[in-house]
Amino acid sequence: MSTEEPTTVELSRREKQRAAGNSVLAALALTGMKLVVGLLSGSLGLLAEAAHSGLDLVAALITLVAVSVSDRPADESHPYGHGKVENFSALIETVLLFLTCAWIIYEAVHRIFFRSVEVNPSLWAFLVVIISIGVDVSRSKMLYRAAKKHQSQALEADALHFSTDVWSSAVVLVGLVLVWLGRKVLPGHVSVLNRADAVAALGVAFIVLFVSYRLGKRTIDVLLDRAPEGLKEKIVAAADEVEGVISAGKVRLRRSGALVFVDMTIEVDRTLAFERTHAIAEDVEARIQALLPGADAVIHTDPRETERETMARRIRAVAERNQVPVHNISVHEDRGEIHVDLHLEVDDHLLLHQAHDLASHIEQDLRGALPAIKRVNTHIESRGTGIGSGLDVTAEEGPLVERVKQITDSVVGRACCHNILIRRQGDWLAVSLHCGFERNLPVIEAHRLSSRIEEILKKEIPAIEQVLVHTEPEAPRA
Repeated sequence: MSTEEPTTVELSRREKQRAAGNSVLAALALTGMKLVVGLLSGSLGLLAEAAHSGLDLVAALITLVAVSVSDRPADESHPYGHGKVENFSALIETVLLFLTCAWIIYEAVHRIFFRSVEVNPSLWAFLVVIISIGVDVSRSKMLYRAAKKHQSQALEADALHFSTDVWSSAVVLVGLVLVWLGRKVLPGHVSVLNRADAVAALGVAFIVLFVSYRLGKRTIDVLLDRAPEGLKEKIVAAADEVEGVISAGKVRLRRSGALVFVDMTIEVDRTLAFERTHAIAEDVEARIQALLPGADAVIHTDPRETERETMARRIRAVAERNQVPVHNISVHEDRGEIHVDLHLEVDDHLLLHQAHDLASHIEQDLRGALPAIKRVNTHIESRGTGIGSGLDVTAEEGPLVERVKQITDSVVGRACCHNILIRRQGDWLAVSLHCGFERNLPVIEAHRLSSRIEEILKKEIPAIEQVLVHTEPEAPRA
């Protein structure tokens, strides 16, 4: 009967618990040794180290509990998971460190200025300190490796505790050496050197205070959801590199244990299809994942008008103000200058010079309303307001119908033309037809093909004056 393989989260939890458990055992052994030898020797530096190691033992126990809880999955009561248990445990460790430092400083000041305590720098005292340094070096390296691998702030705080033990133990060792020198080598300075142990204890206290401040600041920053320094700028820069992102909007960051949660808004062209905007959001999320592996990112797309769309809308508004419909608006940028091409629809009864005057007025009005426009090119065409005979001659023009179909299919490159209608208006012909294009063809390409069909039909059949191509998507093939 096969057993289920442990998940990645379960393996991570086990490794972190193993590292924290080993740290508890090491702290327990060192605390016991330092306390016994410190009491026998009377060394305040060694007793300070025992208190420090005792605090490390409490911190290691808190860390063991924290890493056991922090990897629990999110639930209804904790939608962001339980990662902040690690951060809270680090805060407790910081408070304990400050309390211990206060006691060490108080006792050291009393021994230096108000009372004398004899210190016995025995071989056991030196041996305990040297063993402590060796164990702390090994333990801090192990915890740092585990903290880096699993991005655990609790283990990192624990490692920081024990790496400071190395320096503080070294300070105590120097203090014991100076006391020994006062006893054996420089007896005339015994009263001064005898206080070296208390001075060493002060050194330990200030080292621990410095580390405690740094640890406490980081912990409080996380608990108050302060964004990591410089991370927001990196995320914005990564989002701006994604094609389709106009700009990155609001970015909110919070850390919970090893996880970073990212909520951000990106501005995209409002004319894009939903599938495209979703793909852009996924690309941004992938960039964030590359920057912060394992991050929980929520990307909100905010539709915005692009500069070109805004320009086109303003052009249309100016034309509508003059009661002249426009279409085929094209905005071009050439060496910093904006050029506009557009089609004006005018009534059939206007004379050419009247239509030209109207087009000139529209061009002048556009330049006045939009100073960025340096040049306007207009194409005048009939709006089709006149009424002609429009006699349906489709049935009578069989060969012509086939000719229209042949030309249209040749332009597209396959059979697509149907529903051809031919009307006679005096000596001229008007042709309308339906043409089926591939469903996912961009509109701009469909328009190019229909314009090409119109151009070639008029060229090949001079009697045709008007061509209307109705484009439609083909039904999906079975």
